[in-house]
Amino acid sequence: KTLIFLISLFTFVYCRQECVARDYGHGSVVCVCNQKQCDDLDPLQKTPKGVVTVFETSKSGLRFDKKELKFGDNLGFKANKSQTITVDKSKGVYQKIIGFGGAFTDAAGLNIKSLPEDLQKRVISDYYGKSGIEYNLGRIPIGGSDFSTHAYSYDDNYTTDYDFKHFTLAKEDFDYKLSYLKAAKAVNPDVKYFGSPWAPPAWLKTNGKLNNGGYLKGQPGGKEYKAFAHYIVKFLDNYKAQGVPMWGITVENEPKAGNDPNYKFNCLGFTPELQRDFLKLDLGPILEASGYGLNTTELMIFDDQRSQIYNWAKTILTDKEAAKYVSGVAFHWYENTVDNIVNLDKAHGVDPSKFILNTEACEEWRGRDKHIYLGHWDTFERYANDIIVDLNHWTAGWVDWNLALDEEGGPNWVKNFVDAPIIVNATNKEYYKQPFFYALGHYSKFLTPGSQRVYQSHDQSVD
Repeated sequence: KTLIFLISLFTFVYCRQECVARDYGHGSVVCVCNQKQCDDLDPLQKTPKGVVTVFETSKSGLRFDKKELKFGDNLGFKANKSQTITVDKSKGVYQKIIGFGGAFTDAAGLNIKSLPEDLQKRVISDYYGKSGIEYNLGRIPIGGSDFSTHAYSYDDNYTTDYDFKHFTLAKEDFDYKLSYLKAAKAVNPDVKYFGSPWAPPAWLKTNGKLNNGGYLKGQPGGKEYKAFAHYIVKFLDNYKAQGVPMWGITVENEPKAGNDPNYKFNCLGFTPELQRDFLKLDLGPILEASGYGLNTTELMIFDDQRSQIYNWAKTILTDKEAAKYVSGVAFHWYENTVDNIVNLDKAHGVDPSKFILNTEACEEWRGRDKHIYLGHWDTFERYANDIIVDLNHWTAGWVDWNLALDEEGGPNWVKNFVDAPIIVNATNKEYYKQPFFYALGHYSKFLTPGSQRVYQSHDQSVD
């Protein structure tokens, strides 16, 4: 119901290529893309006055199916229930939309590159183009993540390189990231990229490893913390030199992982207090001195589970010396429950000037014998519900995890396989758009950057 209301001001301007459906027996269908066929979504224009355009994606196989209705039309049936939705800006205006997107991981780039060149371009267009779902955000791991073929940082071979004289981008940046980041920028010049570090060079960590938990050696204000801040600046400098400047960064991906000595993949630990002090003593001043202050680069704290977002926001944003370097609060969806939705409202209340952004989500299928179920409908519903809940609680955008994975849900160097909106079958030179690709599109294509949530109420529930 909400989706129909939000998108009723728009319509397509020319005929689209329809979904070529394939049923794998998991409840719905995938749309198959190869060199002969691939569905698209046409660019949008405002709908004429008096017309409502409805776009429907259904379990039975509809994908952005368009129906135009005119006020006063006789639809041939009589409703036995009705609902009045009242929109009143005078009673409240809320957050503005930053956008929607996905992550340019090594695994995503490797899978896209395994396709013929024309299909590589098509994948990027499906996500970022006017004929696609019009993403405008992209997340980039700073160095390796679990969705790489091996663990690495940008300065692994030297144990005391505190000035990072040996810092160098990896082969993976050139093979799997930069070219696709530039391609997305070409189809959507307004795309915004942000980087997230998983692990610094192991010699900066207490355990001397890229994984298995661990913190930075020393304390905030010390040489290891300052070195990590300079490491992030080196990434920003190098990507800008390659023609891919960052809109923003997060301080650290899932900083709670540092508490777990059995954590399998790249990580670095922070407590809320350590991250607060790192911000005000090291990262904030060093970013500012290097030309990456808040006037040019958004800085997001936390980047971990919604269950803990309020505690971190309260600890960091109530400290004025730390908060002055912060633009927003990032969070992930993996521990989302009905009970912790309120944490978003509480985090917003700590400092309403800071935006809130969901920066990672994926379907993990934990406890099952495989991690890719082509055409599974439940993930569509889970994504659609999670996004609308977040948007109704101050979240300004929603960024998915890997743009594309293979049929196993990888590659992933610790076999942490998961699902993705696009699954690549390199052998058959084709890829499959999962149902939840279109769930994401129902938001990303219509909630353009700068859109603003306003007060609305309804008189009764309609099943």
